[in-house]
Amino acid sequence: MAQEFVIKSEQIEDKINQLLPSQGGFQPGVDFSASTMVIPIVDLTETAEGSALRQDLQTAFSHDTTTFTSVQNTTTALVTTTGYYRVFGTVNIYEPSGGATTSGKLELYDGASAKTLFLVFGIQGNTNDFTNYPFDFVVFLEAGDSLRGVSSSANVTVSVATRQIADLAGNLTNP
Repeated sequence: MAQEFVIKSEQIEDKINQLLPSQGGFQPGVDFSASTMVIPIVDLTETAEGSALRQDLQTAFSHDTTTFTSVQNTTTALVTTTGYYRVFGTVNIYEPSGGATTSGKLELYDGASAKTLFLVFGIQGNTNDFTNYPFDFVVFLEAGDSLRGVSSSANVTVSVATRQIADLAGNLTNP
């Protein structure tokens, strides 16, 4: 059997006034109550609007929303626009016999300092060694931030595909 409780909360009253202005808000002398009975709520808003898309499909790459960049022996800004991005690709390192240590990485850069997200090193002195390091992750860029690919040598290729999956406010971007 469900129990009823009277709730006295100014924050809840303010939220009801904000969300339900057409109902006249929270009237003086009216108690707001709660129950211990569990009532399931099914939110069909996205489906009713026609905007529902499974999460795994939401991060899919498409022809119009995907950008590919290959970085070799330089530092390149891959994404400079705010939002949430799926980042997918590989760092390929070829180490010729007697070569110097090399590296490839992805980093977040705020205009003053960099934070490494993914870093791999080639092994110095290996004989004709080729290694491929895959990555797939989601990154968030605020105003002033950029995602950069860094290759330390012509023997390192950072191959990156990016796709915005949501804007700065978290509004999803369909493929």
